[in-house]
Amino acid sequence: MHTISTPQEATQALAKRRAWHWLEVVFWLAAAASVFLLPSQHSLLTQIAIWSLFAISLDLILGYAGIVSLGHAAYFGFGAYVAALFAINYTGEPVTGLAVAAVASGLLGLVTSLLVLRGSDLTRLMVTLGIALVMYELANQMSWLTGGADGLTGMPVDPVLGVLPISFRPLNAYGYVLAVLFVLFVVARRIVHSPFGMSLRAIKGNPLRASQIGVPNNLRLIAVYSIAAAYAGIAGALLAQTTPVVSLTYIDFQRSADVLLMLIIGGTGYLYGGIIGSALFLIAQKFIGNVTPQYWEFWIGFALVVIALFARDRGVFSIFERLRNIVGGKTKP
Repeated sequence: MHTISTPQEATQALAKRRAWHWLEVVFWLAAAASVFLLPSQHSLLTQIAIWSLFAISLDLILGYAGIVSLGHAAYFGFGAYVAALFAINYTGEPVTGLAVAAVASGLLGLVTSLLVLRGSDLTRLMVTLGIALVMYELANQMSWLTGGADGLTGMPVDPVLGVLPISFRPLNAYGYVLAVLFVLFVVARRIVHSPFGMSLRAIKGNPLRASQIGVPNNLRLIAVYSIAAAYAGIAGALLAQTTPVVSLTYIDFQRSADVLLMLIIGGTGYLYGGIIGSALFLIAQKFIGNVTPQYWEFWIGFALVVIALFARDRGVFSIFERLRNIVGGKTKP
């Protein structure tokens, strides 16, 4: 294996990582084509795009920084409430609402990261869950502001940038959400293939060695945690803008568990895993649920067991890669 020994080689290696593979181009062209080719599935596709962004936000901290979270929905729900309240009290312009939700959720992530990053992995896991539970109870008790158990309704949604109406327009809503997903995916891709992203991989692999070579571990983790919180807040704001009510379910543990399952299904550490896992999970939930509504969770659980046995943290693509190697005679079953 070639070892990078000069700054020029490091720059060339990063440039190679940042280059787009032709399969990525095909993937996004197919996603754009789905806006027009699948008119009857726009509602499902919108949900997939929103959950994909949410899963990408979790992948930034789990797949690249090694921070396991059971309470990532805290930032998702916070962004949704901020966007809804901003629309009700100020302006319903969607892009402005996304920006406000991103800033608010990012600041919440910055503050809470000081707690999350203390202690061992198990401590971090419990702290993330505790933060989500605290946020849930605050939203429940502040019913005069959030609507409590009844949810927050009456959120106005103006045309995007004053041009594109998305309220009760599934085609426009999906196009808007997909565009936001693509832009933020490109930003996330740039982040993880930058020196900052490489330092996160180093911290995940061996934090002691990373600190010894001069990587400021805590500052890097605080930064990526804040960015991930902002991404989650934007995903929550998108859901608030495309659904009629913002409720406590946006923050509850089930939402954090679902997005973690999606990421495990798709695979951690390469961004596309969140998109693929979200699509597979939601499609299975819809179509398997229609056939056997009482057993669809059994099949999801069965799929997770298979992935855990054969793919570990690399998701469905690891299974396909192993099958390809077996067929090609490169490895034994």
